[in-house]
Formats: sequence, structure tokens, C-alpha cells
Amino acid sequence: MDKKNSKIDSRRNFLKNISAGSFIAASGLGLYSCKQTSSNEKTTLLTKEGKLVQVSNSEIEEMEHHGVSPKAAREGIPGQKFVMVVDLAKCKNAKKCVNVCDKHHNLTPDRPYIKVLEMRDNEKSAPYWMPKKCFHCDNPPCVKVCPVGATYKRTDGIVLIDNDRCIGCRFCMAACPYSARVFNWGTPPNENKDDHYSPETSLPSKIGTVGKCDFCPDMLRKGKLPHCIPACPNGVIYFGNELDDTVTNGEETVRLSTILKEKAGYRYMEELGTKPRVYYLPPVDRLFPFERETQENSES
Repeated sequence: MDKKNSKIDSRRNFLKNISAGSFIAASGLGLYSCKQTSSNEKTTLLTKEGKLVQVSNSEIEEMEHHGVSPKAAREGIPGQKFVMVVDLAKCKNAKKCVNVCDKHHNLTPDRPYIKVLEMRDNEKSAPYWMPKKCFHCDNPPCVKVCPVGATYKRTDGIVLIDNDRCIGCRFCMAACPYSARVFNWGTPPNENKDDHYSPETSLPSKIGTVGKCDFCPDMLRKGKLPHCIPACPNGVIYFGNELDDTVTNGEETVRLSTILKEKAGYRYMEELGTKPRVYYLPPVDRLFPFERETQENSES
């Protein structure tokens, strides 16, 4: 191992040894700011032994990410403000979105980034299926509590996790009201240790860190849709640039403002003030009758 990689590993190990409880105390005293804007600034941390230490932000700068510089990965794609719309009337629980997401992010079945939930608004209404993933909130609680700047909000609306910085404290998991995050407990099924890590692909994942839906920014840079959208056989998920007021499911392109107005679009648990970038269209005039999942249709 060369000296550069050795230094990076030692820094990451140092951060991993920081006490979570001590971090809470430090932040409560105003000793820590989650905003890291300059390599000349320092972050005050507490070690497991309870000692205050100051670490230059440049000392926790990540390695060059494959294909995209660390700065570009944190700033986002210029001129974009990504938004997603999910039409609940079209969802049949085919789970093609889940399967393709698991495949491209190298996930185990026990920690998917997308979950399809059985929902029922009240005892007299019919149940329906609701795909749920990270909502990439404009006011994200997860970003505010991350003690090392591993979770961050980009100018294009995407919330990402940089696992080169993540220390596995799971504060973000506790802060997320949507339970959209998962913890990487073990080695992924098809791990390639020779791959260069990038927060824009979330690959290769790292044991002891947090993962979630990332809107596939590596695909967006190529002008392509996130993997889950073309994989859906029923056109459930629309995606696009809010600044252009257009979204598409790969086959149909519509005005974002029009579809939200005409179909009464809403944001899940909007009363929390998190300002999600994922909208839902109510399950009105559904294309399919509701069928609970069976072993047969889960494998189809």
C-alpha cells in the first residue's frame, strides 16, 4: 500500500473511532458545524476518550472519485433540479424497479433502496401499492445531523452519501422520517475490490456505512434515466428537470405542473416540512386490481 492510501485509511479509521455520544455533546455545545466550505476550516471532534481535537477539513477530503471529481460529485449537475413523480394508479407491485436497483447497486435482498409498500388510507378504502425510496428532500434532516459531512445536498436537488467519509454513526438513519436508509452490515454479493469508489454510483459499497437511493446520478450525467424508470413495465415512475417543467417515464413526456395539478399530486408526509422532491399521484382509476404478493408473482 502506498503512503497516500495509507494516510487516507488512517484518517478514516480515526473518524470511525469517534464516539457517537460525544459527537452529540459537541454539537450541543456549538462546537461542530455540518457545513464544510473551505479546506482551511477545521472541524472540532471528540474522540472515544473524550478529548476535543481539531481536524482540518482538508484532512478528511475524499480520494479522487472515478470519472467525477470530489467537487463535482458534491456540487451536482449544473442547470438541473431533478424531480420524480410516482403514479400510484399504475403500480401493480411488479417489483421490476426493486430488482434492477438491487442489481445495479449490488444490494442484498434484505436492504433494498426501493420498497413497495401495501397502503390503505382507511378501513373503508381499498389497498394499493406504493413504491418508496429516498425523497431527496430540500430540507433534509439527514444532512443536518451528519457529523462529518458524508451526507450532503447538491444544487441539482439530489441528496448523496459519500462512504469515504461515512463513519457509520447512523445519525442520518435516526433522523430520516421516511426510513429510507439502510446500513451496510456485510459484504455485498458481487463485490469487486478493484472498482474505484464513487458516491454517484454508490459502488463499491463499504461495510459499516449507510446507503440509500441516489437517483442514479451517473446515469443522469449520460443523459439517461435512473435504472428503475425504464425497468418498470407499467410506466409508474416519471423523472425530469423541474426547471424545464417536464417529466418522463421513458415513453410519455408530460408537463410537471400540469400532471400535478390535474391529478392532485402530493408529497408524502409533507407536513413534516422536509420538502421532498418525490411527488405521488393518487391511486384513482387504477389500471390493475389489487393483488397481494405471492411467491409466484414475486418471481415474475
